[in-house]
Amino acid sequence: MSTSIVGGRLIDPAHHIDDHLDIHIDGEVVIAVGDAPAEFTPDETIDAHGLVVCPGLIDLAASLREPGYEHKATLATETAAAAAGGITTVLCTPNTNPVIDNAAVVELIHRMSHKLGKTRVLATGALTRGLKGERLSEMAALQQAGCVAVSNATQPLASTLVERRALEYATTFGLTVFLHPEDHDLRADGCAHEGIVSTRLGLPAIPEAAESVAVARDLALAEHTCAKVHFRSLSTQTATRMLREAQANGLTVTADVAAHQLHLTEMDVDGFDSGCHVSPPFRTLADRDALRRAVADGTISAICSDHQPHEPDAKQRPFPETDPGISGLESLLGLTLRLVEEGCLDLPTALARVTCGPADIVGLPYGRLSVGSPADVCVFAPDQHWTLHSGKMCSEGRNTPFEGWDFPGPIRHTLLNGRVVFRGPQDT
Repeated sequence: MSTSIVGGRLIDPAHHIDDHLDIHIDGEVVIAVGDAPAEFTPDETIDAHGLVVCPGLIDLAASLREPGYEHKATLATETAAAAAGGITTVLCTPNTNPVIDNAAVVELIHRMSHKLGKTRVLATGALTRGLKGERLSEMAALQQAGCVAVSNATQPLASTLVERRALEYATTFGLTVFLHPEDHDLRADGCAHEGIVSTRLGLPAIPEAAESVAVARDLALAEHTCAKVHFRSLSTQTATRMLREAQANGLTVTADVAAHQLHLTEMDVDGFDSGCHVSPPFRTLADRDALRRAVADGTISAICSDHQPHEPDAKQRPFPETDPGISGLESLLGLTLRLVEEGCLDLPTALARVTCGPADIVGLPYGRLSVGSPADVCVFAPDQHWTLHSGKMCSEGRNTPFEGWDFPGPIRHTLLNGRVVFRGPQDT
């Protein structure tokens, strides 16, 4: 299959391109940017006049549930949701059942997702066996099977000694370690940010120090072991300050933030809205604004969905008993583009945080559209809007606090390896 996408505004942040240029695809790769090669006749021409053409989005953290939790979602539904959101590469979290701590599970996920053909699914391997935080996993075997990073998901490690050994072992193989910065003891049974809202509602609270204490410990161990550490889903201004200082001192540490953390705060939990039960919890307005600044200046180089789909019952119990998480694949681009509308980011910077930024964190060859690059493309309408209705979501999980929100940038086409895997409505 050959395709030309013509007349669009091509934004490729990795190569500092922001211009009206055509791109031409033959098979699975981009063969030309600008003029078409001589005698090239595409099988399909996509008219992108008035649209933005950018690399397919890359999501560093999505729980796809299968295998083991198909009552919440399946690979089929969630990869379809990713394609509908313009996402062409997803790193799935290791907290499946069985856990992604051996090559067989990695191969199963890769084989199933490849057969579905909607989105490229890459596995994040378990840092410890069974995610129990005690014995290290066989990281070499996981890497050989295709894991691009290792993580203990949200599960705590047994001790700082286990963390040190894990970082040293991962460093041997050049693996990036994803850390969920949270002190398990300080978190206790909390479900909301420790502040005025949790106090008024009487909810068990999680202090800001649960994150900052963990970040301080992890930074010390990262420096000691020379490990490539990536912080998953930062939520506090203290943590962003510590990260910025560590980067200035030469540590190879990176971080991402969940898209919903850049918009909602502890005030949205008011009324016991279980749709806003997330981990880490929504923090203060000052925290949210600090996260936005860190995204703008590159201290935080990736925005992710932190996608966690749930069945309806999981969100219909009393707030502390509900399962935390948001179904976020289909709102990732919309939430990112709202930051542009609100003047927090310019469009190329915003797209960098969901394309080349996450790709560079784990050394992926995606998130760019130069000649020879994989033809993963997202085409969206920047000047048009769409409304999120949970009943129309492709994801099996409809748990979102953004019901009825108006988003810029409806997706017109998503291409994976040169194939159109999603076609959106051409008019709104």
